[in-house]
Amino acid sequence: MLNDLTIRAATVNGSGSQSSNLVLTHALVRLGIPVAPKNIFPSNIEGLPTWFDVRLSPRGYQCRSRDVDVLVALNLVTWESDIASVKPGGVIVHDASYTVHGATARDDVTYYPVPFTELSKEHFPQGSPRKYLINMIYVGVLAQILAIDLAAVEGALRDQFKRKPAAVELNLSAVHLGYEYARDHLPKVDSYRVEPMPGGTDGLMLMDGNRGAALGCVMGGCTVAAWYPITPSTSLCETFIEYCDRFRVDPATKERRAAIIQAEDELAAIGMVIGAGWAGARAMTSTSGPGISLMAETAGFAYYAEIPGVVFDVQRAGPSTGLPTRTMQGDVSFAAQLSHGDTKHIVLLPATVEESYEFAMSAFDLADRFQTPVFVLSDLDLGMNLWLTTPLAYPEHPFDRGKVLSAEDLGRLSTWGRYRDVDGDGIPYRTIPGTPHPNAGYFTRGSGHDEESRYSESPEVYQRNLDRLLRKYETARGAVPQPLVEETGPDVAILAYGTTHHAVVEARDILRQDGLAVDYLRVRALPFTPEIAAFIARHQRVYVVEQNRDGQLFGLLRAELPANLVERLHSIRHYTGEPIDASAVTVPLLHAERTADQAVAAAVS
Repeated sequence: MLNDLTIRAATVNGSGSQSSNLVLTHALVRLGIPVAPKNIFPSNIEGLPTWFDVRLSPRGYQCRSRDVDVLVALNLVTWESDIASVKPGGVIVHDASYTVHGATARDDVTYYPVPFTELSKEHFPQGSPRKYLINMIYVGVLAQILAIDLAAVEGALRDQFKRKPAAVELNLSAVHLGYEYARDHLPKVDSYRVEPMPGGTDGLMLMDGNRGAALGCVMGGCTVAAWYPITPSTSLCETFIEYCDRFRVDPATKERRAAIIQAEDELAAIGMVIGAGWAGARAMTSTSGPGISLMAETAGFAYYAEIPGVVFDVQRAGPSTGLPTRTMQGDVSFAAQLSHGDTKHIVLLPATVEESYEFAMSAFDLADRFQTPVFVLSDLDLGMNLWLTTPLAYPEHPFDRGKVLSAEDLGRLSTWGRYRDVDGDGIPYRTIPGTPHPNAGYFTRGSGHDEESRYSESPEVYQRNLDRLLRKYETARGAVPQPLVEETGPDVAILAYGTTHHAVVEARDILRQDGLAVDYLRVRALPFTPEIAAFIARHQRVYVVEQNRDGQLFGLLRAELPANLVERLHSIRHYTGEPIDASAVTVPLLHAERTADQAVAAAVS
């Protein structure tokens, strides 16, 4: 069981376990071992159960695993259920005060009792952060049991506390205390161990998707952010502020070159974004599902008045307050048509940290080019968890500001219409407020308007305007990120998007080992591109895998595709609020395939 296991720390929220879990994660990366950390935490500040999984995978799988191999049990409230989650042959490191009997007494696992509280009281003086140091003790215990190089642990710990150098030695002593206790009192009888994988993580770094998106906003030219804090999107704007403090301040005058406003609510935030977009700035807000709900009316205004802006929706479980600290792909159909009336928005669907960064930059170009709000739908798993990623590339292309008329352009025109389709692509021309030409001005109308931006309630004019907006959306099919296709020709395929991608990667390997090869298409944006229908047409059965109850992307596809292709689609859904794992794909897919085979056999007989 070398380098292929999941370590779960079951603790209590507010106990300080996050730092120790990050030390463990970074230590493993230093050894060249690919990891996939997943933080499952409650929505209260302190007291409820929290779990942190670190999956080690020589093949570099980035989705969570349903199996727990090594458990650190430090929450008596969940002690019994945590024991049940460990696979046969697994390891349980637990507080020695926890009694092993009844349902917790298993003969197919190895128990390693450690007197964590007594050790901390014995070795750390009263007034020191004893309850937090317990977590570093278990890092030392794991290092000894799994043979994790202590030098890697020390390096990761020093990095973790580089802004608190006074805390380094105290935490390091706790690691050594746990290591020495395990060495002297816990003879190893399990089969799990860790061994360096030289080069296994070369060229990779750990980053969360919210940080990648924030950096993409800086590189994409964003100078205005208006936001209201909400889990799990808050860190996106907080990180954008951090980057603006470094890169949006004039070095000579110290003048700030960015406007960042914490609004009173999400309605005000989206209003500020649209106002800034109308004025010519690149502006964004970040939120989650409840905030998207509040932004619906203003999003429709921006769609109809044709004003650019970018909205980052880091999705969480709903409806209502739902599970604020759980992940979901539950806003796809809502964001795609946000507002009343006939509305179709451009939606980007990143699956990786690299795409969070790249799609953030692309979103501002698309918003300017198509003069419309653009939604970037991440989720809690991508936004707040750490992922191994390649370094983020510096942008190679200049900004695309779209059809903006300068004073010189206006000087060559006898007349122009703000909402007139000159080029046949549905995209009109606009001016930026302050353009020094007498013909630059126009009325920005969210109510009925004609091509010259004059108020109109004419049915013919209104229909022409809606048709042009639809034509603009059709043009966007060729401009949004194209789907990624892996195809070798079998009859069966998977279609997915966002973080579901990582479970599909592993699921395809498992299915291949079971003798079932499946092709794969990953959707990266709405509107759908022509390649998606062509891909479905080349396969007999296409399984649409997503993380919501109602099969939202499945429904959007059914609404667009012809009937002969709709009948080829089958929906696989995962909606527990926890990140999707490979078995959530393989189990229902194999069941459906067996059912299909049985139906064919029955028809033949």
